[in-house]
Amino acid sequence: MTRKLNHTDITRSARLSVAPMMDWTDRHCRYLHRLMSGQALLYTEMVTSPALVRGGALHLLDHHPSEHPVALQLGGSDPAELAEAARIGAEAGYDEINLNVGCPSDRVQSGYFGAVLMEQPALVARCVAAMRAAVDVEVSVKCRIGVDDQDPEEVLPEFLAHVVGAGCTRVTIHARKAWLQGLSPKENRDIPPLDYDIVQRMKGLFSNLHISVNGGITSLEQAQGFLDAGLDGVMIGRSAYHAPCDILCTADRVIFGKGTDTTAENVVRAMVPYIDAHIDQGGRLNQITRHMMGLFTGRPGARIWRRMLSEQAHLPGAGSALVLEALETVEAHAIPTPVVM
Repeated sequence: MTRKLNHTDITRSARLSVAPMMDWTDRHCRYLHRLMSGQALLYTEMVTSPALVRGGALHLLDHHPSEHPVALQLGGSDPAELAEAARIGAEAGYDEINLNVGCPSDRVQSGYFGAVLMEQPALVARCVAAMRAAVDVEVSVKCRIGVDDQDPEEVLPEFLAHVVGAGCTRVTIHARKAWLQGLSPKENRDIPPLDYDIVQRMKGLFSNLHISVNGGITSLEQAQGFLDAGLDGVMIGRSAYHAPCDILCTADRVIFGKGTDTTAENVVRAMVPYIDAHIDQGGRLNQITRHMMGLFTGRPGARIWRRMLSEQAHLPGAGSALVLEALETVEAHAIPTPVVM
């Protein structure tokens, strides 16, 4: 079991977090992101409570000690089962347990969890209360502003009142509706319009509730704007994954006011021992490098970096030497700094 952070520490880290993203924010991704920022709060992919409690899939909880602060996101709707899953997660060392009330995928709806629970605030409250009673770490909720034909101005305050009444002190609000009828999960990430103003209004209504905003945020400047406007935290998803250095390499200084900036080059070199250990344990290089594709986004050499990793990392015998070779190629494309005479 690894050391868990206290309430103050985890709340401070929640000023900036990387969103839980299915098939993306696995343990290799989180290790990479932690090398870029020592402060930001990281989240697992969603893990269902049935998988842990009934399926015994404890391997889904594997994480490296350096990932802290790190939160486990759970999906489910049975209070007793979620409480047991939360207990298992807390015993595994996670600093926070988060309940998913925002995912719009078909498989989530069929299991009756995710965004469909926006229609059942009393049930969500019972789930939160049961989870809080089972663990001594933070229990938070990630939700949407509403689903389908719901009026967010009516349902979101009611939803938040229920979870606050159950003892929840931190929520993350994805500032879009989820359309469970008529839109695919992919379309739900882009088509419903963003409504940041309603998230801001919720902070006015629930002044003691720690509220983070999520959805469509692409830069630290934008994130800082939300913090300056009075929100408590910002959660960034796809931009933190596809262009991680733009978000995370300066986050400790810009958002948290401490620490030094990191660089993509230093991060790549720091990944080498981790890659070597993974290969030695029977892992494959592409299980890690698929998360490293965006390290040089927007820079000379980014295309060849991606091409070398995508074409060769899956081959038998591929290891850290390939990553270092690709890095050398990127550095050879770097624009030299002019010499002032």
